Amino acid sequence: MMKPYVLVKKIVVLCLGIFWAVMPLMATAETTSGLLPAVRVAGPINPVVASFIVAELEKANQSDARAFLIEMDTPGGLDSAMREIIQALLSSDLPVIVYISPPGARAASAGAFITLAADFAVMAPGTNIGAATPVSIGAVGNGSTEDSTMKAKIINDAVAYARSIAEQRGRNVDWAERIVRESISTPASEAFELRVIDLISNSVADLLRDLDGRVYLRGGKEQQLILGDVEITYAEMNMRQQILNTISNPTVAYLLMMLGILGIFFEISQPGVILPGVVGAIALLLAFFAFQTLPISYAGVLLILLAVVLFILEVYVTSFGMLSVGGVIALGFGSLMLIDSPEPYLQISRTVIVATVAAFSLSFGLCLYFIVRTQRRRFQSGHEGLVGEQGHAVTSVHDAGTVFVHGEYWEAFSEEPISQEESIEVVQLAPNMRLEVKKAIKG
Repeated sequence: MMKPYVLVKKIVVLCLGIFWAVMPLMATAETTSGLLPAVRVAGPINPVVASFIVAELEKANQSDARAFLIEMDTPGGLDSAMREIIQALLSSDLPVIVYISPPGARAASAGAFITLAADFAVMAPGTNIGAATPVSIGAVGNGSTEDSTMKAKIINDAVAYARSIAEQRGRNVDWAERIVRESISTPASEAFELRVIDLISNSVADLLRDLDGRVYLRGGKEQQLILGDVEITYAEMNMRQQILNTISNPTVAYLLMMLGILGIFFEISQPGVILPGVVGAIALLLAFFAFQTLPISYAGVLLILLAVVLFILEVYVTSFGMLSVGGVIALGFGSLMLIDSPEPYLQISRTVIVATVAAFSLSFGLCLYFIVRTQRRRFQSGHEGLVGEQGHAVTSVHDAGTVFVHGEYWEAFSEEPISQEESIEVVQLAPNMRLEVKKAIKG
């Protein structure tokens, strides 16, 4: 018969053996439900969006995530911001999935380059991709040989970049060149046939199911994408990023600049109010930040500044309104020329320009009106306020006499005799604190 302590010992050993055998299976079960960090991009690619995507991708690489998902709908964006995102995608240890959605979305210009750089490119039905000709060439020069050379350099650089990305990800390099040279745009079904994208998915759930088990390259070695029952977590911009992204909109940046100029003008014209100056300074600083992300025309900025100078000169120069008219014209043309880009998403709304120029001109006009009216208004108090006041002679006045003016009795004199109780008008206050008066004109 087995001794009790020997039986207990065998039971313990058996339990430990079962535990060590089951633990790897438990670990495997836990890893089947990993994380899939994701971000949504719906709008132009600017430095704020680029820094947001890069930061979230870096976080994902430091976690136990399976992949990184970018849902995108963009008309394009700045070349510098695009290249920052692409560099992060190409150097990521995690596989990156770019999903162009929802139906009706697009990945144009910078968005097309980013899609090419993804490990897995997916499009929703009814979406399109392409049109990646650099927008700066539309605004270069006047057709001279030097300008043509610059255009060719810009295009060739973009073509080489597109081809190198497509080649690295095993995509259609000829198509990548055509979207730059010919600015073509391709629907989802055709893009799939041309090997531009990996698949077409109706939803994120379909995307995860279809991509599960596919392979991708890292360091020249094939690795398998295991999605399984992943949990998608969408990251959102923090308050600071949301504010900076909002003011990067050309229309918002333009309004901030106009508000800043208006505030500074009020502070200069009426020193000591403080609030308009503070608001104006803050608005101008925010506008200057936004201008760093936009293709600004210096001619437009100078015209707007000229308009402000003309409005200010109207206070000091008698121009019968011509300086104000010139200011309105300069303000209008400056606003139209402020953004130097043919892309609609980089343009300031024409309705906003008309409304802002009208409101800005009206505000300046009202401000100037009140300033000029104040400057021309006669004094209401003090020695100067006595000039022009009317009263009556308490005694007869010539070389000397007494008058009652402004509720006070004054010693007075006049060039011509004035009878007692006759109406008088003050000419000036003499140095000896006597009033020079004259007969008041009746009627």
